[in-house]
Amino acid sequence: MFYKMSATEVLKDLNSSKEGLDEKQVEENEKRYGKNQLAEEKKQGLLKVFLTQFKDLLVVILIAAAVISIFTGDLESTLVILGVIVLNAILGTVQHFKAEKSLNSLKKLASPLAKVIRCGKRRGIEAANIVVGDILVLEAGDVVPADGRIVECYSMQVNESSLTGEAESINKISEKISGDKTLADQDNMVFSGTQVTYGRGMAVVTSVGMNTELGKIAQLMNETKERKTPLQISLDAFGKKLSLIIMIICACILGLCIYRGMTVLDSLMFAVALAVAAIPEALSSIVTISLALGTSKMAKENAIMKNLKAVESLGCVSIICSDKTGTLTKNRMTVKNTYLADNGELSTNRLLLAAILCNDSSVTEGKVLGDPTETALIEYYMNTRKDYKQVLSAYPRLSELPFDSDRKLMSTLHNIDDTTVMMTKGAVDAMLHKSRFVYSNGAERAITEEDINQAQDQNHEYSKRGLRVLAFAQKNIEKQDINLNDEDNFTFIGLIAMQDPPREESKEAVSNCLTAGIMPVMITGDHKVTASAIAEEIGILRSGQRAITGMELDEISDERLDKEISEIAVYARVTPAHKIRIVDAWQNKGNIVAMTGDGVNDAPALKKADIGIAMGITGTDVSKDAASMILTDDNFATIVKSVANGRNIYTNIKNSIKFLLSGNTSGILAVVYTSLMALPIPFMAVHLLFINLITDSLPAIAISMEKPKADLLKEPPRRSDEPILTRRYLLEIGIQGVLIAAFTLAAYYQGLPIGAETASTMAFATLCFARLWHGFNSRGRQSIFKLGFLSNVYSLGAFALGTSLLFAVLTINPLQSLFQVTELSGNNIAYIVACAVAPTILIQGSRVIKELFKK
Repeated sequence: MFYKMSATEVLKDLNSSKEGLDEKQVEENEKRYGKNQLAEEKKQGLLKVFLTQFKDLLVVILIAAAVISIFTGDLESTLVILGVIVLNAILGTVQHFKAEKSLNSLKKLASPLAKVIRCGKRRGIEAANIVVGDILVLEAGDVVPADGRIVECYSMQVNESSLTGEAESINKISEKISGDKTLADQDNMVFSGTQVTYGRGMAVVTSVGMNTELGKIAQLMNETKERKTPLQISLDAFGKKLSLIIMIICACILGLCIYRGMTVLDSLMFAVALAVAAIPEALSSIVTISLALGTSKMAKENAIMKNLKAVESLGCVSIICSDKTGTLTKNRMTVKNTYLADNGELSTNRLLLAAILCNDSSVTEGKVLGDPTETALIEYYMNTRKDYKQVLSAYPRLSELPFDSDRKLMSTLHNIDDTTVMMTKGAVDAMLHKSRFVYSNGAERAITEEDINQAQDQNHEYSKRGLRVLAFAQKNIEKQDINLNDEDNFTFIGLIAMQDPPREESKEAVSNCLTAGIMPVMITGDHKVTASAIAEEIGILRSGQRAITGMELDEISDERLDKEISEIAVYARVTPAHKIRIVDAWQNKGNIVAMTGDGVNDAPALKKADIGIAMGITGTDVSKDAASMILTDDNFATIVKSVANGRNIYTNIKNSIKFLLSGNTSGILAVVYTSLMALPIPFMAVHLLFINLITDSLPAIAISMEKPKADLLKEPPRRSDEPILTRRYLLEIGIQGVLIAAFTLAAYYQGLPIGAETASTMAFATLCFARLWHGFNSRGRQSIFKLGFLSNVYSLGAFALGTSLLFAVLTINPLQSLFQVTELSGNNIAYIVACAVAPTILIQGSRVIKELFKK
């Protein structure tokens, strides 16, 4: 623990000095500790990734069907099947390589050049050549190239938001620190990938490459494996079961066809055609289209999905682990309260004057630029006074003492009303300790014990509410410059309390989460008091729940965490490893976890979570690459909207699958029935191909575009292990399939006395038309009257186009020949229409009756 050692002890331990290493030491340390580079896990090659896309059992069956089609001379079927398979494999391969960019972004964070002292001389070298023991020279604007212990510090401030998640720069020190400290509190250390924002200093390198804090994050990312989405798991299980059922049915049909005297080749071709008809090839396209449409809608609502499959995971999210700063809050410090030692208009004016004069921020083109705390003071002044520029011009800065972490004060000197006045701001305790007077409405009086106690009590009250407090004072000076000796005998003016306030919509979004059965959890690098205050205000920290720090989490065993995790709503001062542990603990309880983040430190947890959500405005490239979703407005409320979209997408995909399977079931039942009854085959291979291309795809795509229900967020999230093929789901598919098959066979029997060709044509036409009507049934569980007949125009379009194509095949001579259908009489066409509409009338009628009984 280098932060617990003095600078001299660290230099001695690393066999270095302020003069730096010599060339021999550099060579030895590079061999001993390694180069300052991040290691990468071995990547899969292009061919291997491409071939893994063909591992699915349904794909294997389709490939077998394509091979058999070649031998039977059905080249069209072969090309269609292989085209769909190869296209899906290409899309999967492209998606894989687009997702593997996180470590490249991590490498970009290391500065290409660094300043070091070697052999007593300052020189510039490549960051990769830095070794343990090197003396780093750090100045404002530099990116820290390795982890190091500060040996000299001159008002140096470092922005560590990429590691800790907190936006404010840290005031660094060179003295040793006692006690165990988290990364965010190791003020005498600098870390690779962070940026010096103010001052200068020197540090001895303590870790390089994979041993740095940045390297540990890279290692975590290498070790963290992305989980399959619930839909992927469900579809994999569904595919295996469906494949087995289809193979058994097709084998039985093949045997029956051969037994009935068909040639082996014809029997094989019909079995293959039945397999192609039974496998819902359109399913892959439907899922992709549904997800693509969902991502398009979400992009308009400020949520960009990088991974299509992750869209559906949003629908069963049960835990949202959210960062505080910028996501739940505005990421903009705002003045919330002021306290005056003596009330009065003149005292108020003096407090505001001190706030803008003792301030390094500026206003450029109407925008306030600078440190968040100081910009908040300027914005507060400008909201209450209109003379900001005039005041700055009237009272120019004559001299200054920059903020120092040891003094915890900043002072500036100005001529105010013919008096030279030093304005000072800083920590409350440091200011009160040096105050001897109180500013009392334009005059000064001696400070009393009561004044000090009241100010301290007010400071404690603000701190309990998670507010950041600054004290302000002044002192008359009889010279034109100031030094550290002048910072004493202050006249205390008052306090200003600030906060990064919650977004207006955060409270409602948290409430919506709870209504939807989702538990919001705050994970932040901020202090426990501040985090708890914000969490309580917006409803995350509720009765019976508690907040803990990263150090407290370290003391909790995995078994205890498993029992208590539901009670912990806020985690403060956490590390990247803590975040992964929290996500892992929730996942082990069967939850689907969404995790937000914007820093490098968040990347491993974003990758580990089921849904990693990066911030689009404040997020680093690393966090964006590791995440599957990016918020362009950095707003927690956008996540809740996305959850609703995810739920709707899953519902639509499930309805599309139900439509496809119930229709395929009806076709299979008709074939099995005629085979068992030794009747002529009801469908030609070309009929089944037409059904697949037209009556499967068009309505299924339309179903996937159904609008969400108004009460979608009032339902609890579905279980991640819930299969698609539930008992209720299978029962509905079976009933609907039997209904359509029964009326298809009724039409078949109507045409059978005329001839086998007429029977086949009527069966084919009825099945096609019935499935087009069935598209309306599959839009949801409610009746079409409740869903709204015109609420899904795509469904009407699919029905109209499918019907037109079907009747073109039945009535146009060249198409009749191509699709092996015969001319039908008007009575037969009317019979087909009646049989096709009947299943939908029965299904809709039963739903209307249920809805009436519910009322």
